[in-house]
Amino acid sequence: MSMVVTVGTIVAVVISALLALLMIPILVWLERRVCGLIQDRLGPNRTNIAGFRLGGVVQSFADVIKLVVKEEYYPKHISKHRWLFILSPIITFASALLAFMVIPFADNLRVFDEIIPMQALPVDWGILWYLAIGSVGVIGMIFGGWLSHNKYSLLGALRASSQMISYEVALGLGVATVIMVYGTIDFNSMVHWQSGTLFGVLPAWGVIVQPITALIVIIALFVETNRAPFSVAEGESEIVAGFFTEFTAMKFAMFFMGEYVAMNGASAVIITMFFGGYQLPWLSTADLISNIELIATIATVVIPIILYYFVAWMKKNNSVRVTLSTDGGRSFETKVLSWVLFVMGFLAITALWAVVFSNSKDAISIAVTLIQFCIFVTKLMIFNIFFIVIRWTLPRFRYDQVQMVGWRYLLPLSLVNLFVTALVIVGV
Repeated sequence: MSMVVTVGTIVAVVISALLALLMIPILVWLERRVCGLIQDRLGPNRTNIAGFRLGGVVQSFADVIKLVVKEEYYPKHISKHRWLFILSPIITFASALLAFMVIPFADNLRVFDEIIPMQALPVDWGILWYLAIGSVGVIGMIFGGWLSHNKYSLLGALRASSQMISYEVALGLGVATVIMVYGTIDFNSMVHWQSGTLFGVLPAWGVIVQPITALIVIIALFVETNRAPFSVAEGESEIVAGFFTEFTAMKFAMFFMGEYVAMNGASAVIITMFFGGYQLPWLSTADLISNIELIATIATVVIPIILYYFVAWMKKNNSVRVTLSTDGGRSFETKVLSWVLFVMGFLAITALWAVVFSNSKDAISIAVTLIQFCIFVTKLMIFNIFFIVIRWTLPRFRYDQVQMVGWRYLLPLSLVNLFVTALVIVGV
């Protein structure tokens, strides 16, 4: 392995890890902001560092400090196998993190006559890795509920395992349908397949080619993340807090963070399999490379517009009612962040045009990789918001309703869909 490939692989691993871990405080903040918007309130906007609130993101870091310094509590009745009790949240968090590592956030980078995969684990059987490793997370829930010696925790663990089995079958059949259509189990190849068009007009995204499969997989992944309306394993109104009732401080934090990493991973899988991944509609990587000058022109127009509206939103968010005393800290934060954003936008546009005028294939390849990374992150945030909106819109289903949806509706639908897809592939 050459030095270029080694460095590129390390960079891909670091980016994937940061994309998974740094999303946690952002998603916690986003959850609170969207929840506040739906419930007609502001959400977090007070916690700050030297006057900088970052729209409420600082509150997430304050929560981390709170959980780190809280007392580690162990129920007295947990006398044996305490190491398993501690290991259970680690299993859940680690499985969600490792499952995310196979998602490509950009196409393979071709630089200095080398090919560098833009994913932490560049395996060509990524979907199988995701299904295998992602399903291990439920073991942590089962251990946590069983070893707590608490009836509510045990009920939560049983619910988690039963709903996982119920929807894993439908998820597996949905993934099998996707594999039949794409003819591959490699995530990157799936994205390449979706770079084409249908009938010369529609983008060949999986959601258009297989809308029923997309619906089945999205519902099943909702259950995999254990989020409302499928959060019966927690069920505060029925079983206190479910499988993590006896967990405190960082042990609870690991379960908490694992849920957001799993949600982030599920969103990444959905956009990779059904929404073109890191690609724009109708544009492949080769198209982006050959039209880099046009892309730079569009970016020169679009980036200032986006920054203008974002700064306007920030000013509105940091405003204080006239009836209250003025807050100079918020005004100062707005000015500083506005200048930082505009300088970053100017540097991005300048760097993009520098790449265009350099006419270097390697520089253009790196620029296209960064553009695809931005596209991937944008889609990722959109689907994370979708997950959050669903949670704060729909009430939690009863346990029997969750089982009925999985076995009586989703499983037969996935079987029929698989059968019809096979007929179409064989016939056409």
